Amino acid sequence: MTRLADDCFAADPVPLTVEAALERIRDRLQAVTGTETVPLDAGLDRVLAEDVVSPIDVPPHDNAAVDGYAVRSADLAPGGGEMAVAGRVAAGHPLDRTPSAGAALRIFTGAPVPEGFDTVVMQEDCWESDGRVRLPVGLRPGANVRLRGEDVRRGAVSLAAGRRLGPGDLGLAASIGRTALTVRKRLRVAVASTGDEVTEPGEDLRPGAVFDANRHTVKALLARLGCAVTDLGILEDDAGTIARSLAAAAEDHDVVMTSGGVSTGEEDHVRAAVAAHGRIDAWRLSVKPGRPVALGVIGGRAFIGLPGNPVAAVVAFVTLARPVLLALAGARIAAPARYPVTAGFSHAKKPGRREFLRVRLEPGLELGRPPVAVKAGPDGSGILSALAAADGLIDLGEDSEGLAKGETAAYLPFNEVMR
Repeated sequence: MTRLADDCFAADPVPLTVEAALERIRDRLQAVTGTETVPLDAGLDRVLAEDVVSPIDVPPHDNAAVDGYAVRSADLAPGGGEMAVAGRVAAGHPLDRTPSAGAALRIFTGAPVPEGFDTVVMQEDCWESDGRVRLPVGLRPGANVRLRGEDVRRGAVSLAAGRRLGPGDLGLAASIGRTALTVRKRLRVAVASTGDEVTEPGEDLRPGAVFDANRHTVKALLARLGCAVTDLGILEDDAGTIARSLAAAAEDHDVVMTSGGVSTGEEDHVRAAVAAHGRIDAWRLSVKPGRPVALGVIGGRAFIGLPGNPVAAVVAFVTLARPVLLALAGARIAAPARYPVTAGFSHAKKPGRREFLRVRLEPGLELGRPPVAVKAGPDGSGILSALAAADGLIDLGEDSEGLAKGETAAYLPFNEVMR
């Protein structure tokens, strides 16, 4: 496994914008995992490790886009007319002869268009009788023909290294004849919660305790990213226990991740535990919710410390931890797309920090108008019910002073950052 330099997450004393954090991650981090070759059907959501170059043109021959009649455009009369039907061409069965000039061929979708023929007339526009076909007026040369190589050219990069493979990518790879792909090995991530107040669901809830939501949320987010996850459970608030557990996890994982315990309180032991075996830096993201968050290196492996508040942990994950994990996994990272929506509520904020508001979408009041974003629940960083009810987040930039009802707002759907 590739070891990281202790200072690769060194932080500035000034708060960072989300964009500045992404730029820093792109500049400093690279893949830490090796490669492996997997069958094509096992490639979904894996990170491609090398460019896939097409050995063929796709399609490999000109072919009919519709059922109809193949003709030579040079034989077409401006006012339409009739032609003899000189043969039949079906998909997978090329014509074994060259028809005489002035003849048409009955052809079906996907069938190879014989040499010299360059136009296909839809069957709905033709009338065939007694071995002849009547053609309509105004035919456009080249109509309804898929040209050789119009999808993929031989020698072209069909899929670029660093791409997280989706269903369409696997189909594209299959279309050029690939049966296997070289991908990055799955990022191995160890996840722990900390805090004596945190209790595993299913156990008795002691006075003053809460059930552990963060670890299960984070494990699900990691699974969506294709990581191989090891659950370290809940670590008690003891400096020695935490230090031993995290150091041991770093020996055979690429990333160690915790929630809670990265602040500067007397009972926040994670910072000291990581620092004892490497280095930890508090990243001052100007984000609400989403603080405190820490990045560092423990035993040569990446460390990510998420906030203890559940909603803050999720926002910190999607804005900072997710790009870090993608970079370490060898994937290209880019800012997720935002989409315009109409605000169905008002919200005041202070300039200087970015705010993310949990919202759900309702249809626009008029056809063609953007959907309306309404609050999914209260804004508190510990209110998970509002997160579960939300479709995504309204993203209010650092310069924003808030949002007025009816204004257009930037919407970040969860499917952009939770896959």
